[in-house]
Amino acid sequence: MSKPKVLIAFYSRNRNTELLARAVAEGAMELGAEVRLRRAREVVGPEVMRQAPGWLENAAAMNARYEAPTPADAEWADAIVFGTPTRFGSIATELKAYIDGLGGLWFQGKLNGKVGSVFGSASSKHGGNESTLLSIYTPMAHLGLIIVPLGYADAVMFKAGTPYGATHVSNRDADLPDDDHLAVARFQGRRVTSVARALHAEREAAAVPA
Repeated sequence: MSKPKVLIAFYSRNRNTELLARAVAEGAMELGAEVRLRRAREVVGPEVMRQAPGWLENAAAMNARYEAPTPADAEWADAIVFGTPTRFGSIATELKAYIDGLGGLWFQGKLNGKVGSVFGSASSKHGGNESTLLSIYTPMAHLGLIIVPLGYADAVMFKAGTPYGATHVSNRDADLPDDDHLAVARFQGRRVTSVARALHAEREAAAVPA
């Protein structure tokens, strides 16, 4: 069969979510996936971004590294993995804007049956990581994605992350994701890819005339 195609669409302001995204990509590629790593774009102007130290500079650097996600990326993918920092206990506006832009594909039913998964980061302990990941399950269900959580299917899950997806707490951006948190993200990439491959193989088998 062809390689599973995995889209990782994320938003990151201070690199924490970006590093998780890269680890998810590494895990997916370990199982032979073709990966598109995309960063959602800002919805506010430079005057607002300058109020948060480093935001404008980090955005420019990351936007140079990653293309913006498009509906065509979602249509291409067998699996879509969303990544976001928590914003008041929920999804970042920048990533939500991308999801909202998938309405045309939703209307045509072109996302039904694709794999969906989520990961995220928060600035403080109990800052909303789990509620943020769960909040993204709702639009994924509406899009028709088959939601793939992590559970405790790998020993690393007893060290870091959540059963809903990889996470990280940056302690006000003082700490980058450590080895255990990155290992959870890599496991997520592998898990999503293995499920996407199995579903794709089933569809291919169903398409073969008896």
